[in-house]
Amino acid sequence: MSWNFLDAVKGQFTNELIGKAASYLGESESLVSKGLDAVIPTALAGIVKKAEDGDTNTLLNLAKTAFDSGILNNLAGTFSSAGGGVPSIGPSLISGLFGDKFGAVANLVSSFTGMKGASTSSLFGTVVPLALSLLGKFAKDNNSTPGAIASLLGSQKNSIMSALPSGFSLSKIFDTEPVRKAAANVTQVVEEKKKNSWLLPLLLLLAGAALLWYFLRGCGETKTEVVAPPAPDTVVKTNVIVVNREPLKVTLPNGVVLDAFKGGIEDLLVAFLQDPNAQAGKDNWFDFNDLNFKFGTAEIIPESRKEVDNIVEILKAFPNVKVKIGGYTDKVGDDAANKKLSGDRATAVAEALKAAGVGAQVEGAEGYGEEFAKYPETAPDEDRLKDRRVSLSVRAK
Repeated sequence: MSWNFLDAVKGQFTNELIGKAASYLGESESLVSKGLDAVIPTALAGIVKKAEDGDTNTLLNLAKTAFDSGILNNLAGTFSSAGGGVPSIGPSLISGLFGDKFGAVANLVSSFTGMKGASTSSLFGTVVPLALSLLGKFAKDNNSTPGAIASLLGSQKNSIMSALPSGFSLSKIFDTEPVRKAAANVTQVVEEKKKNSWLLPLLLLLAGAALLWYFLRGCGETKTEVVAPPAPDTVVKTNVIVVNREPLKVTLPNGVVLDAFKGGIEDLLVAFLQDPNAQAGKDNWFDFNDLNFKFGTAEIIPESRKEVDNIVEILKAFPNVKVKIGGYTDKVGDDAANKKLSGDRATAVAEALKAAGVGAQVEGAEGYGEEFAKYPETAPDEDRLKDRRVSLSVRAK
């Protein structure tokens, strides 16, 4: 009996597992089932498209990574406090599969199913590694070549796309490829005008120029991080600070020396606090640069606590300073869920500061969700990343 990718993935989600996922996510079992009906074929459609784009080697590497993670042996553990609602490899595999289109994909599913954005992300964070793991197992068991995998996925494309719920379409996302459409248009013109031989070189030259411009526009961005500190209680500030990752030692008044980088939160915050002309207030916000959370949660990743620890030292060195913490998200997903997640993350940072002994200097924490997001939900992830942040406001010096 031939292997069916769709059935293999669906078969992993038993009624017991769906119930556990519903309980963990705070959704009804029927809504989780509806979500899986959209998420599973969408994830598989992304895998098929990766193969269609000729990137089967990368796809097999992702599949091997997923299989080696052991998710097939502990799928139920995902939906628990220890599992965090999504395997640790989930975000990187999603990025490798969907790239900057994932935000649009997740938003489409959330809008269709009515699930919270965080719940949708969690399901994708489980389904994508699971599907890739099953594909990796199949490839390993059958010693499959990239060509064989591409052929297998191509043969199952129709059944996968047919599994998408009625009224749910991915065409607007997966078919948005300006370069291919431009090339197709050029081909059509060439065929219509093929008797005019002088047009062919000219059209090819124009097509080549268009392709070059497209790739330069998409890939020629500088590798600097742009941070625009907002004022969520008032008007958003228009000044933009370019952050260069140049290592810097920040010396505090009490002699403590912090490892930071030029233009980072430590550098900017200490300079502000030492400037006698800088006035505290709700207009002064400083973004954390390397503060990350477990996917879809308010749990601070241990590796990213350095900035929190540095802020603790800064507050200790400036005991009269009072701060407020603000959390923000991009526009992808449910508004209410985004606001809650941003508030939970702001509170998590505030609690971490309090636990370190500087709680008296923290006046509060608030989540603003997507209220001040600058980029649309269809924007590339590298843009929307700037809207997903936690910031610190100096309320008193």
